[in-house]
Amino acid sequence: MQLDVLKIDGSLSGEKVELSPAVFEIEPNDHAIYQVVTAHLANARQGTHKTKTRKDVSGGGKKPWKQKHTGRARSGSIRNPVWVGGGTIFGPKPHTYEKKVNDKVRILAEKSALTYKAKESGVIVVEDFSLEEIKSKKVIEILNSLGLKGKKTLMLIPNKDKRIMLSTRNLPKVFAKEAVEASVYEILNNEVIVFQRSALTALQDKLTRSKAKSGIGEAR
Repeated sequence: MQLDVLKIDGSLSGEKVELSPAVFEIEPNDHAIYQVVTAHLANARQGTHKTKTRKDVSGGGKKPWKQKHTGRARSGSIRNPVWVGGGTIFGPKPHTYEKKVNDKVRILAEKSALTYKAKESGVIVVEDFSLEEIKSKKVIEILNSLGLKGKKTLMLIPNKDKRIMLSTRNLPKVFAKEAVEASVYEILNNEVIVFQRSALTALQDKLTRSKAKSGIGEAR
């Protein structure tokens, strides 16, 4: 599949770029995508939730009333879980939600996500560019020129360009990321992916090189 390389003003540069069939034209594997996205969301959870058991609640060191002859039920502490203000039974405790996915599944999922985006015409390639200063207005102008006004957009850049990344940080529908670090969730969670040309090359090299090392084949 070939795509025109655009200038940042939206006009054609006169060049074309080839999308690697091994990355953008495989048979998508939905289960691999499910596994990777589920793990991504699970690993983003802090797992710091906690309730206090009766041993954690302050007070209750004294028996509220004597054991017998009061006409009331026996009670040893006001921090008993059946009392208002008492501890909690079987409440959540801090723990990790970490899920691991092996590299073969992760790479297959990333290729599947990119294939879906390519089929939906959700991939745009632009010439490499940088910003002279940190300015969100300039990023908005570029996206408007590309016809992406109001669309949730993932900008993939070849390296961690501080100016571009900071310029997009306060834009609610625009996200900049180094191409080789883009996750499956981020690819699918945006309407359009805007690749800088060298970023596309870097990502394709990474995924095809990974395939060669691990012997990964496309889903059947």
